[in-house]
Amino acid sequence: MRRILLALLVALPLSTATLPAQSAKTYQVGRIRTPLGEILFVLDDRTPRHKASFIKLAASHYWDSLTFNRVIKNYVAQGGCPDTPEGFGGSPYLLAPEFNDRLKHVYGAVGAGRDDNPGQLSAGCQFYIVANKQGLPRLDGHYTVYGQVVKGMDVVERIVSVPKDSTNKPFTPITLHIDVIPMTAKQLKVHGYTPM
Repeated sequence: MRRILLALLVALPLSTATLPAQSAKTYQVGRIRTPLGEILFVLDDRTPRHKASFIKLAASHYWDSLTFNRVIKNYVAQGGCPDTPEGFGGSPYLLAPEFNDRLKHVYGAVGAGRDDNPGQLSAGCQFYIVANKQGLPRLDGHYTVYGQVVKGMDVVERIVSVPKDSTNKPFTPITLHIDVIPMTAKQLKVHGYTPM
């Protein structure tokens, strides 16, 4: 009987269900939900401080009471914390810049806002999305780019086209609900984005 059982065990094919599953690599994706639609952007591993800051603030629901407060067609949709003549006094902290020659201000780039401080420190909460189809190369090396939109540039275009006042603040607030979700390379490719 024992020999028969051993022979059966050897003859049976190894079930893949008993092997540990190889999980697909996931990428951290910022999800910005607004009354005008949803924007998804990949957070870049080459800017670890800015990436970690975004994830931390999203997890604490920091942006849930804030808006896109500065919107300019063919330039940027900007929001996340108060932008005043005195700078970003309302930011919870500042971040050292993480300039990278491979991360440019192309259409859909997500960058960190800042005031005119000499160290070019980023406001922890202020972000913008480039809405110029030719990009904004003059900002390269002066503002940190830490993400790239993979879905929702049509939403960004709607945002920068709304009626606004003389300070480029929308008359009707464009509220933010922000979180971070994992996506696989396969899911990102559906939106036309291939991870590096």
